[in-house]
Amino acid sequence: MFSASKLTPEQKNALSEWAAAGATMSDLQRHLKDDFGHTLTYMDTRFLILDLGIELVEAPKAEPKKEEDKPAPIPTGIVTVTMDALTRPGALVSGKVTFSDGEAGIWMLDQTGRPSLDPDTVGYRPNPEDIQEFQIQLRELIRQSGL
Repeated sequence: MFSASKLTPEQKNALSEWAAAGATMSDLQRHLKDDFGHTLTYMDTRFLILDLGIELVEAPKAEPKKEEDKPAPIPTGIVTVTMDALTRPGALVSGKVTFSDGEAGIWMLDQTGRPSLDPDTVGYRPNPEDIQEFQIQLRELIRQSGL
């Protein structure tokens, strides 16, 4: 086990400066080996940093993109339905749909023929005319596929 007493005050200061500049534990371990000739395990490096009271500065985490940052759907005035080449697990057939107001989603028919729709926007409900057009196009796609 490595002891902090084996380091000079200059080496301790250098470790503190590197940590303040954003160095990670692995960076400090590498500096100890390359600059000072001390080969330490990761755990020994961690204990050394704790013994010296050095605080590691964490890099700021990227904030997840907010829902409002998504571009608004572009209304096209038509409903388009496509079928997946690779069917989703648990489905007899599946695909994508884009409604006339630009909202999109994933559709599927399970093994018993029950339909489901997973819209991209949570809580979205297509208007009745779009549902009717979706059903017509879906029937035609299924008929053309031979199912």
